[in-house]
Amino acid sequence: MYYRIVKIIISLIFRFLARVEIVGVENVPQKGPYIVICNHLHRFDPLLLLIALPVRMTVLAANKYRNHPIFGPFLSSVGAIYVRRGEVDRQALRACLDVLGEGGIIGMAPEGTRSPTGALQKGHTGVAYLASRAGVPILPVAITGTEKMSASLKRLRRGEVKTVIGETFTLPVTERKARGKQLKEFTELIMHRLADMLPEEYWGVYR
Repeated sequence: MYYRIVKIIISLIFRFLARVEIVGVENVPQKGPYIVICNHLHRFDPLLLLIALPVRMTVLAANKYRNHPIFGPFLSSVGAIYVRRGEVDRQALRACLDVLGEGGIIGMAPEGTRSPTGALQKGHTGVAYLASRAGVPILPVAITGTEKMSASLKRLRRGEVKTVIGETFTLPVTERKARGKQLKEFTELIMHRLADMLPEEYWGVYR
């Protein structure tokens, strides 16, 4: 019930800030475990994921938002897993595997940080590692428009935000645990699936 209340509050905030279009809700599995991935354009993206998908989800967020006066309370209230950027955060990875092992849903951005240009950056291997270790499917979500919200608000206008939810897919099965080169290959596969759902101007390094 508390999770639903927080989602309602976040949804009301978004309605005030932007016009949000959500496409592909029928593609969302009602039960986990699986990993939701999205491109990362704005600090609002993790909150947008929470209201776009009609399931309970644990999102990953940068550790710096833990004590943020606005985002911190919302993220902590829904059980966000905070990640230390710039290093392999094994504690966060273990926490994600625990959630998936209990049949939960993880939401994360494979790029690891917001894109300064709005286009896709090189993906990190975290999603591939978790999906291959836990043996769970991946649900891709393409977000457009959140990077323009601040500029729209300065003009006293609501931004146009679109969220497209794709179909789940799984990584190839391997005889051994995926490591090194194989994780990088899986990451390329994941990022190209995400790029395929985005308009061309968002393709970035995956053009």
